[in-house]
Amino acid sequence: MKAPHRMFCLMLTLSLFSAWGVAQDKKREAQLRTVRGIVVDKSDNPLSGSVVFLKNTRTNSVRSSYTDDTGSYRFSGLDPNADYELHAEKDGAKSTTRTVSSFDSRKQIDLNLKIDRKKG
Repeated sequence: MKAPHRMFCLMLTLSLFSAWGVAQDKKREAQLRTVRGIVVDKSDNPLSGSVVFLKNTRTNSVRSSYTDDTGSYRFSGLDPNADYELHAEKDGAKSTTRTVSSFDSRKQIDLNLKIDRKKG
């Protein structure tokens, strides 16, 4: 009778650890941040097909994303303990670099970027 009892205790313990792990993952996920915005030209027209670069200044890793038809971009799953730098580029022109600080406690940060494009 001891073997089934041990098996039950082992299964119960594993279940508890598994549930705790899921809770920790959800807690960690809830703390992650999102940065989103629109890339526009100097006349505030949305720029589709722009490339937005996001740099984690702690790890120096860079992610990039293209803007959609409405000029929108979005980066999610960002570490709340890291600072980030963002800028957009299109046709050789570049926006100013903006910073997202780890001291900013918002979970969702809206940050629009403006590219001063020369007409050509």
